[in-house]
Amino acid sequence: MFKLNVEQIDLWRGGGAGYHTYRIPALAVSKDQTILAFCEGRKQHRGDFGDIALLVKRSTDGGATWSNQSIVWDDPGNTSGNPAPVVDRDSGAIHLLMTWNRGDDHERDIIAGGSQDTRRVYATSSMDDGLTWSEPQEITDAVKQSSWTWYATGPGHGIQMRQGQHSGRLLIPCDHIEAGTNDYYSHIIYSDDNGATWNLGGRTPQPLVNECEIVEISGGRLLLNMRSYAPEARARQVAFSADGGITWSGQRADPALVEPICQASILAYPTDQGGPGGPLLFANPASASQRVNLTLRGSRDEGATWPGQIALHKGPSAYSDLAVAPDGRILCLYEGGEQHPYEFLRLAFVELE
Repeated sequence: MFKLNVEQIDLWRGGGAGYHTYRIPALAVSKDQTILAFCEGRKQHRGDFGDIALLVKRSTDGGATWSNQSIVWDDPGNTSGNPAPVVDRDSGAIHLLMTWNRGDDHERDIIAGGSQDTRRVYATSSMDDGLTWSEPQEITDAVKQSSWTWYATGPGHGIQMRQGQHSGRLLIPCDHIEAGTNDYYSHIIYSDDNGATWNLGGRTPQPLVNECEIVEISGGRLLLNMRSYAPEARARQVAFSADGGITWSGQRADPALVEPICQASILAYPTDQGGPGGPLLFANPASASQRVNLTLRGSRDEGATWPGQIALHKGPSAYSDLAVAPDGRILCLYEGGEQHPYEFLRLAFVELE
């Protein structure tokens, strides 16, 4: 399913350009075919808390050359993260959904309700292919219930629906933790007005899932692919929606997609007409026990089976995101290293057979 001549380049390496570690990759390809690569720039250490900025690099020649990194959002001393971009094919706007918390509030304290502030949700957008970005606007009240503690957008890309009565809807995958029970769920947020406002969609029927991504499959249906903590199966979970993400059902494990409890990426490769119907692509560290063996898989039956696969990095590896380059190659931006998974962010170019 995949050709073996995979080209790979490092977009970021830890310790460069003023940042200790680069993590949490996300990709978008603009309406004008500019490739945008996003990440978190962690200034002092590789932990999830502290002084973290959101960064972007751009390529206007299909990934052959790249700009220097620029800052999308930096609130010095605090944590700006979880990039989740989506491109509006109508207006050309690139929307970026993000989260914020105080740099001295740790995740465990936010979950326990003992933090100084909470996890907040923001949106920004660009109308010039990522050269400049609007002032981030807080949307927490619209997309986060008051009983939720932890909250994350993505990380990784959102989608715009192409079929059915919800065609044009922008969707961002998210997750949250509910106070009291501390149960964690995946959910989506959506916009029906080209990103002017955002609304809370549906959550999964069962807990023990969080970081997720969405694809549109046949008939205007959605498939949500989720990081799973279920003890009975060390594999991804999936759920389905027939109403544009307002409700979800059919939640189950996908035993073919083994995982070590880690983020992953899923993408619907577009058909010649630009819509769903092409193969599904999935990337994650394909191991049940360790963050190693970053693997790209392919399915031609909407995820029922995953016969195609190619290892992109057999060593330590973790988060990733997928996109399609202007020349049709698959892009996979992933975390990896030789000693640990967070040494570099590497971009692979993979051709379909």
